[in-house]
Amino acid sequence: MKKFLRTYLPFASNELKRNMAYKGAFYLFTLCSLFGSFIQYYLWMAIYGSAQGAKLGSLTREEMVVYVFMSYVTSSLTMISVSRELGRDVVKGSVAMNLIKPIDYRLSLIAKGMGTVVYHFLIPGIFVWIGLELYKVFILHLPAVSAGNILWYLISVFFSFLIYVLFDFCFGMIAFFTTYIFGMQMAKDALLSFLTGQLIPLSFFPGIIQRLFDFLPFSSMVYTPVMIYLGRYRPSELCFVLGRQLVWVVLLYLLGSLLWKQVTKRLVVLGG
Repeated sequence: MKKFLRTYLPFASNELKRNMAYKGAFYLFTLCSLFGSFIQYYLWMAIYGSAQGAKLGSLTREEMVVYVFMSYVTSSLTMISVSRELGRDVVKGSVAMNLIKPIDYRLSLIAKGMGTVVYHFLIPGIFVWIGLELYKVFILHLPAVSAGNILWYLISVFFSFLIYVLFDFCFGMIAFFTTYIFGMQMAKDALLSFLTGQLIPLSFFPGIIQRLFDFLPFSSMVYTPVMIYLGRYRPSELCFVLGRQLVWVVLLYLLGSLLWKQVTKRLVVLGG
């Protein structure tokens, strides 16, 4: 473990420093992130204001406020793209250099992703989270989230991060066949904002569609951690959804290993 940390911790540290290097980008990222969340908040408040019932998709108006901002916090911590760097390395040919280094290329990408997670948590994730809890207690008059829910939420977020990164690694290997994947990345991001529950809670869909989502890894990326935070799972259900996340981590890791062996066999780099 000590050797592992000594090898891959610098990747995370350097990525954190890189994200915080430019103050202009730092403030612009924070402003744009919060702006999108507040647009979604006011949109849902307008929908609830014109609705007939007190609940929509099994969520009350107050729960939807929590869902909107916690889905933002969760997605910023879990949906860390590694396919962009993988695609750039393929285009530049630098992926060949990574293959001869005494490191695991996939683990180095995960370590870099962890550095970005720390950055997103510090700015502005923790401030949005604290502000949301203050708003819940003093404005909505709801009880603060329990320590147990926070613990299970953080465990679920860790699994969600691994699921997304491992899935994105598999997606990024398309670059070995097409070279340029920027357009497909945009399509993927738009589709995942829908499938993960980031845009619309999955509880709004018909029951048969929700059961279909249960067999896919996407609901485990955002929807599952947020619903854990809201306390919507009983203890038995909580064990099941966390176990399902762990299963997807293992399956995506094995799938990534299989695909990596296949694509590196056909890699051809010209020049130097």
